[in-house]
Amino acid sequence: MVQLATNVGSLKLQNPVLAASGTFGYGLDLVDFCPPEALGAVVTKGLSPKPRIGNPNPRIVETPAGMINSIGLQNIGVEAFCTEVLPTLRQRGACVVVNVFGETEEEYATVIERLEKEEGIAAYELNVSCPNVNKGGMEFGHDPKLLASLVSGLRPLTQRPLWVKLSPNAPSPLAVAEAALSAGADALTLVNTFRALSVNAKTRKPSIATGFGGLSGPAIKPLALRLVWEVHRAFPQAPLVGIGGIMSGTDAVEFLLVGASAVQVGTATFRNPGACLSVLSELEA
Repeated sequence: MVQLATNVGSLKLQNPVLAASGTFGYGLDLVDFCPPEALGAVVTKGLSPKPRIGNPNPRIVETPAGMINSIGLQNIGVEAFCTEVLPTLRQRGACVVVNVFGETEEEYATVIERLEKEEGIAAYELNVSCPNVNKGGMEFGHDPKLLASLVSGLRPLTQRPLWVKLSPNAPSPLAVAEAALSAGADALTLVNTFRALSVNAKTRKPSIATGFGGLSGPAIKPLALRLVWEVHRAFPQAPLVGIGGIMSGTDAVEFLLVGASAVQVGTATFRNPGACLSVLSELEA
């Protein structure tokens, strides 16, 4: 037997392959293809205090080496997750990391405070690529001071690990990484999607209704690898979770070699709903 157990900070995982937020539903959507309990962890679709319907269609488009999405953080809301989804995940024995977002610091806090009433949650992953409505729409993850304020405000609310999922679009990725760690983040997830544009030559309009979206998939892997390497070099003791274009076990190994303790598989799942298991099997081999 190959020993694949790993640690992301204080959190011990049975293996380093995680399902990425936004690509695996809430952990049960693809259960026939990939049982959530087989993975190191499942990172849920982002949760907000109330349900959101997201952006208008079209909101996803395939690219030559990946996809662009502008889903608009559609989700069922934290209450529905706690009552309708989490009990089944808990019963199956899945390791659950809940992705949390908000338009204000108070909304992040509301979600975590509700989740704190529940058992069966291993950690929180903060999506800081969200615009703060109180700061003129600036993303939390773009301003080190704004990010530090968010993380330090949430830190006292829980004893569970707090991961911060960083945006690659920040003016200074190392500055926001340092801000998150200094404010109490237990680990960093690197990276979220790259801001991108697709144009339909026939309609002469953007392919996505909102114009810009987030690019993910194989196209971003070299960029994501560089950012993981840079952050690991600057903060060698910081636990890192690598994400960006992981399609195979070899891709996963590359992220582990540059400093990640675990990886998340995302866009590959749209191509193969069992991609997480495939990556895990190839990594074991």
